[in-house]
Amino acid sequence: MSIATRTGDSGSTGLMYNRRVSKCHPRVEAYGTVDELNAALGLARALTPHAFVREALLPIQRDLVTVMGELATAVDDLPRYNADGYPTVTPSLTGKLDALVSAIEAQSVTFHGWATPGATPDAAALDVARTTARRAERRICQLQEDDQLRNPEIIIHLNRLSDLLWLLARWVESHSAPPESGTTAA
Repeated sequence: MSIATRTGDSGSTGLMYNRRVSKCHPRVEAYGTVDELNAALGLARALTPHAFVREALLPIQRDLVTVMGELATAVDDLPRYNADGYPTVTPSLTGKLDALVSAIEAQSVTFHGWATPGATPDAAALDVARTTARRAERRICQLQEDDQLRNPEIIIHLNRLSDLLWLLARWVESHSAPPESGTTAA
């Protein structure tokens, strides 16, 4: 079987349970943005020399598959999704993010005011992931406003994740050697 199914050539895509919608449908925008977030986290994980960051990001990426699965299911198909035993976003999933925030904050990470992304490649990648998480939140809030979201924990989870990513980027900056300026005094 080829990855090129050609079923999307007309501009539609399949949700869970073979429901077809436009590729620009708000539900596709929501789970597609979470997919982008997952890819951004993969880049941050690949760039970082810090084992702590790599070990923190991989479970988060795996949990985002749960988020995407739930978002890729039309409201009318959620009872079937649940009956089939697919995982959903729960407070315990968000609790793992809260625990990681607490663990980082216990290390006395310091920050002052606004952060300017780009101090290190891995911190910059985390900031890209953070802004992607915020965009995913906006897309998911649109589903909620359109009465197309049954699980408000998804928004809470993404909100907590974006906070965590900001903090994790600051952690990386504080645990990295200062960049060389590359300039000399005249």
